[in-house]
Amino acid sequence: MECRNSSIGEDMGRSEFVIVTVAAVLLLLGNDVVEASSSPSAFVQNVIYSNKIAIFSKSYCPYCLRAKRIFSELHEQPYVVELDLRDDGGQIQSVLLDVVGRSTVPQVFVNGKHIGGSDDLKAAVASGQLQKLLSIS
Repeated sequence: MECRNSSIGEDMGRSEFVIVTVAAVLLLLGNDVVEASSSPSAFVQNVIYSNKIAIFSKSYCPYCLRAKRIFSELHEQPYVVELDLRDDGGQIQSVLLDVVGRSTVPQVFVNGKHIGGSDDLKAAVASGQLQKLLSIS
């Protein structure tokens, strides 16, 4: 085997070189897109709109436990984000303040609609509003 000191362009044709270059640029741009979409704001939006039920919670919070229990009793499986178990939990909570005007937990969303906290969820169940929202999807 022989080691050659040559440029990439010499080893492959011009069109192959262009394809490799474009692929490398797309790969680099793709990393920037992934980086941008992993911001706390993008994460919150993704959770809200990609899940039938989303709860932003803290694992030790009794009001959060009540909200999760309500969905369990309705045989629904929410997507739960436990803010106290995440490094970016504080940032996510700040985004929630911007999005819904509250930074308290739980914050419950059904089919992209903000329900509110534990008391709001309990009231939505009592009025039948929650069951209507759950049947939409």
